Amino acid sequence: METIAERFVADLVEAVNRHDLDRLVSLFAADYVNETPAHPARGFTGNDQVGRNWSAIFDMVPDLVVRVPALAVAGDTVWTEWAMDGTRRDGTGHHMRGVVVFTVERGRATAARFYLEPLDTSSTGVDAAVAAALHSSARPQ
Repeated sequence: METIAERFVADLVEAVNRHDLDRLVSLFAADYVNETPAHPARGFTGNDQVGRNWSAIFDMVPDLVVRVPALAVAGDTVWTEWAMDGTRRDGTGHHMRGVVVFTVERGRATAARFYLEPLDTSSTGVDAAVAAALHSSARPQ
């Protein structure tokens, strides 16, 4: 039997893949809270910002498609793994990967912790990446 949270994810994927902005926004509560722990200044409140974000994405990546290859539900929390792919209007690829942890109440997202980032297709291996992160001048506060 499908849970409310699983139905929410299926509805969200369908709305994104159809580029149905009105349906997509309706899946988020008016007072929805989005936290972006790796980029705290990017957090926001309200489904109006959800609409502005997705309107820009649909405009700039007209062939965007998403997949959720994995999810796990615990009560009203659903952990989702995302793959987003498309081509930007300038011809470059748009590829995002990551996790979004939603709180879902009555079929609508009331909150999320957002960990979605651009796909890094460089050939930098783990040792070089760790060294670069440790020597970065941009240290977390």
